Amino acid sequence: MTEQTVYLDPGPYDWRSRKIHIRPHRWYATVRLDRDGYADVRRRQGLDFELPSAYAEAVNEANSAAIDRIRYEGNSDTFVWSDGPEWVTLFVPFRHVEATVEALRAAELNHDYGMLRALAERLALPIDDWLAPGERELIRGVDFDPPPGVFLRFLRGKAKRYGVRLNGRATAGSVWVRPTLSPVEKLLRENLPERYPGWVDRWSSHVEPDGASVRPWVGGQDQGLSYGATRVEFRDVAIPGHGACPCGMSLRDLEDGGNEHTAHHTSWTFGVRAPKNLEWYSELAVVTTQSPIAWRRLANKVARMPQKEEHYDFNSWTHLGEPEATADNVRAYLLKANGYVIGYLVAHDTSEHRSWDLIDGSPDGDRDDTLRPRIILIWVADLYRRQGIGATLVQALADDFGCQITDVSWSTPVSNAGQRLAARISPLGIWIS
Repeated sequence: MTEQTVYLDPGPYDWRSRKIHIRPHRWYATVRLDRDGYADVRRRQGLDFELPSAYAEAVNEANSAAIDRIRYEGNSDTFVWSDGPEWVTLFVPFRHVEATVEALRAAELNHDYGMLRALAERLALPIDDWLAPGERELIRGVDFDPPPGVFLRFLRGKAKRYGVRLNGRATAGSVWVRPTLSPVEKLLRENLPERYPGWVDRWSSHVEPDGASVRPWVGGQDQGLSYGATRVEFRDVAIPGHGACPCGMSLRDLEDGGNEHTAHHTSWTFGVRAPKNLEWYSELAVVTTQSPIAWRRLANKVARMPQKEEHYDFNSWTHLGEPEATADNVRAYLLKANGYVIGYLVAHDTSEHRSWDLIDGSPDGDRDDTLRPRIILIWVADLYRRQGIGATLVQALADDFGCQITDVSWSTPVSNAGQRLAARISPLGIWIS
């Protein structure tokens, strides 16, 4: 199949004409109705150019069924489509391209959506039947057509959307399945019906009839050792510290596989990996609001660690637009070790301060209008804490400004960890603002 364009409006053709573009791919074809110019003209004329809701619903039904069919046959592409008003896109197997073009023609010109719904019915797969409760064997060529391994992989994905564990095995010419529903998934769907409209529990009350098919042993692990077993019982208990992880994310984030939590926790522990395209000429880099965007993006990425850990509302480094100088000389100090950014300090210059005696804890000291560098935030990767990294960053800030470390000002409120650091490097007191 080659690329084609089918016009729906009579000639002469121009940019306002509605047309259907057909583009073949390896596994399927994209059939896209271009009504961009048509919709633009109607918009300018004050006429209705939106797709009727019934039209959009029919397109989505056909697309969902067609994409299921494409994935059932072994393709794993990611599909993104539009249902108007400028474009209407469907992804269909090659043998259904002509029917799809005619269905779009009837819907667009005659407001007849029956052909789209008929296409959806023709493409629909018997997924509910495949995931019905009970142990059984699905035969290739009778119950399904793709290779058993491909079919089993597709069916596992559909089962997951139902909250069902498939317990499947592919053989040379068939697939054995035993769909079961866990109590956790059952409770989730019963408590959140708005998230799972139309969901019905068909599995919990199922009882295998006498003489039901028994999956044959085919080698490997012992089989059937859980057949006829009683269900595990669950109890509600309060687990201390179950909600939050020290990195700032919820431990409940692990329930969905924990990939996001694992990545964040690794960066929080060891530091943020420094991009290979940035050349570091020494361990400490000073990033300003006028630095190249790659450096400013790195500062923003590192700043997410303390933001997540301390649950701050805002990221402490937001200068991601065009290079622009700031009146208070905002800059970030990034300390690198072993290929990771392990320390972060963001600061600016200001002239409004008060002295704070750390011994008696009174913050109401003398006012001072000297221009000083002011620490906005300090963060150190967990593995490197209590090793002097924070003091190193503060000393770098003082040296860069040309003052003593005791002249550095701290933004309030100063955290407990910040107070301990300040007490070590300036035991007689600090400046705050």
